[in-house]
Order: sequence, then structure tokens, then C-alpha cells
Amino acid sequence: MLRLSWSQPEDLVPHAFVAAELDGRPVADLRERWSAAGGSPTAPVSGATPQPAPQERRRLARELLAEMDARPDPAPLVAAEPDDLDEILNAAPAGTPGIAAPPGMLVDDEAGRYPDRLLGAWLGRAAGCLLGKPVEKITLEGIRAIARSTGNWPLASYFTEVGLDPEIAARHPWNRRSRPTSLVENIDGMPEDDDLNFPLIALQLLERRGRGFTTDDVAQAWLDSLPGGRVFTAERVVYRNLLDGYEPEVAARVGNPFRDWIGAQIRTDVYGWASPGDPVAAARLAWTDARLSHTRNGVYGAMFVAAACSAAVAGAGIDEVVRTGLSVVPVDSRYAAAIGRGAALAASDLDDIAAVDALHAEFGHLHWVHVLNNAALLAFALVRGDGDFERTITLAVSGGWDTDSVGATAGSIAGALTGAADLPAAWIDPLQDRLATSVPGFSDVRFSALARRTEEVAA
Repeated sequence: MLRLSWSQPEDLVPHAFVAAELDGRPVADLRERWSAAGGSPTAPVSGATPQPAPQERRRLARELLAEMDARPDPAPLVAAEPDDLDEILNAAPAGTPGIAAPPGMLVDDEAGRYPDRLLGAWLGRAAGCLLGKPVEKITLEGIRAIARSTGNWPLASYFTEVGLDPEIAARHPWNRRSRPTSLVENIDGMPEDDDLNFPLIALQLLERRGRGFTTDDVAQAWLDSLPGGRVFTAERVVYRNLLDGYEPEVAARVGNPFRDWIGAQIRTDVYGWASPGDPVAAARLAWTDARLSHTRNGVYGAMFVAAACSAAVAGAGIDEVVRTGLSVVPVDSRYAAAIGRGAALAASDLDDIAAVDALHAEFGHLHWVHVLNNAALLAFALVRGDGDFERTITLAVSGGWDTDSVGATAGSIAGALTGAADLPAAWIDPLQDRLATSVPGFSDVRFSALARRTEEVAA
């Protein structure tokens, strides 16, 4: 029986309850109606329950999703976390009178480091993603158990199943789809992943439409280049909404309980790489892309990463990279608070395990694909890694949650800071300068070619 994840109405309703309650929208009455109809109060971790709901309950699920969409957000939340681009920037340090946006850091590039940083960013994103792929969805306890059982703790290489205790393997099974292509003994180039597919889409948008592309252009690019089975969570809901006739301007807000999750944050590195030293320009491009599928903190994650990547390829230090990312995020938002908390733990006296445990204690109530917990972990890995590539990606992945996505973003930023020429061979050589993807026009593309194309759109 085909049970599509992240799309069945009966599976979306429990996620929508949680999202509404996190935003302060009361839905107790809707929960009672759902429970009285036999609906599950618990959201499926992986996106789909084993059996479909009866048609009557499915109709109720659609009705409840629509009712939750119609309920307004509390006024304090709207004020602290706006969606309009100008309002976002006005609520962020970049738009605060007397606080200038970070200056252009790349002026003449006398040392000629920009092309090397671009390639480092592409390779670093791939390596961090690849490290996290086999342990995506595995608990923090499971990641630690697997790594210790195989003699790879603290993490110092890609994961392996050589020497893995069968009991631990049974208790914490590998990511089913990723295992054949992402363990150290079978890596053969970079396998396909949505964390790399979306940067390809972004690059293609800049090549074809320039910096004036619209959210409509993003929607068309998805429909032209991404099969529905290659998108997840918010992107999958919006994909369906587009096919159902909703305009890109509103598609993120229809039956979409995932719009504060991490999906938009994984899509926007390229906008920063192509805007060296101009974080506000990068953030504007990221907003145009992210608003198709996300709102509020989901959009802020995309803007933070684009601005941070803009600083990284310009050669800023890690503290400036993080400050630059925050410069385009509303100061009173939950996203800014999550970044601040992760950075503070990184600067604390706690060791790595204790600091990550503290993050999980504070953010563990959120789904493993939510943006806030993963943002806090990203900030922790970046600040404590302090530009060291291996330290940064291993901290990001060993911290759990959305391991491939956080590993990819951490690797992108640390890879740009390091530059391709100085990236450790143990992490880069297995990539073979090759990326597998189903995105049309990029079959078996080389990372070196992607870096050159990014430099061209930047020019």
C-alpha cells in the first residue's frame, strides 16, 4: 500500500496542532473533535502512518486543517516575527537605525581567494551532507552508540558498519536509502540528496532569470525540475498546493504545518556564494525563494544562511559570519534566540557532549526537522568549530536531529572559510569531484564546474 509521507491529511493534522500551539493559537476544541472521531493525537515521526484513515475522518482532517489556517496568530507574534521582507529587515539589525549592515568584505580580492572559497563551499556542503546521510532520523543516543561501536567516536571519518555490534545495528537501524551510498566503505562520489538538489535549482535560477527572479519563477523551477518524490515536508505540501491551483504567493499557508521547519534553510547557500560581501542582497534572494514554502522562522533560516554564506566566501571570521547571518533576522524572533543559545553554549565551559545534551534538553520537544533546534545546533557547531572544517562538520552531525542538512550547511560555511585547497583529503577525495542528481541539466556534474558557474553568476 502506497503511503506518501508528509502529505496525507490525517497525518498532517497532528503536526498542525503542534505548530498552532507553538505559535500560541488555541486549538483545544479542534483536538477534541479529532479525538472524538478516532484521530491519532500523535504525529508520525517519518511523515506517514501505516494505514489510511476512513474517508469520513479524512474529510474531517481537511476541514480541521482549513480551520487552523483561518485562525489568526497572536498580535505579539506578528509584531516579533513578520513575514514581509521590508518588515523583516526593519526588525533586524541590518534595518535598525544606527546599526549598519556588515560592510562589503570582498572588494578587490587581491589574494584571489574567492574562486577557491566557492569550490570549498560546494565541496564542504557535500561532505557535511554525506557525513550526516546515514544517521538521519537516528536518535542522539543511536548516533553515539553506532560511532562508539565502530571506533569512530568522537567522529573522525565518515560512518562505517565495519565492526558494528549487530545488537546496536538492530536497535538503531541506518537510514534505509542512504546506507548503500554513504558509508565509508561504499562511497563513490556524492550521491543525490535534496540538500544538493536545491542549490542546483538556485544556481539555475540565477543563470536563467538573474537576480530579478520571482517566487513564481521558483515555483516553476520546482515543477520543471523536481519530481514530487524528491521534495519533503513543507516543499511536498506546497508542491501539491501548486498542482491544486494555489498561487505561489499563498501556497505556503494552505494546509502546511511544516512552514517553520528546516526546508527553506537548506536551499539558499548559493545566493550568499553569489553575493560575496553583500549579505542583505543575498538575504533578499533567499526571502524570494523561501516564501514559496515557509513563513516566519522558516524564512529567517533561509535568510540567515544566505547572509552567513555571503560573509564566508568573502573571508570573514566565524564570529563575523554568525553576526552577519543574524543581521538580517528579526532580533525578537525565536530564530535569533535559537542562534544565540547555540552560540552561547559553544562559548561555555561545557564539553561537547554536555553542551549538545543541554541543547536537546531545551529544544528536544521540537520535531527533528524543525528549524529552531537545528539552527541552535548549527550555531553551536560553527562557533565551537571556529573555522576548523572537520571539527565543524563532526560537531554538527554528532549533535543529531536533521544530520545531513545541518552537516551540509555547517560544511558549506566552514568549507568557504577554509578554501578548497586546504580542505582535508579524507573528507574530499571520496567525493571524486562528482555529484549525482536527477535535476535536469546537472547529470554527473563536477563540483569544480559548479564553482565556476557560481563565480560567473556572481560577476
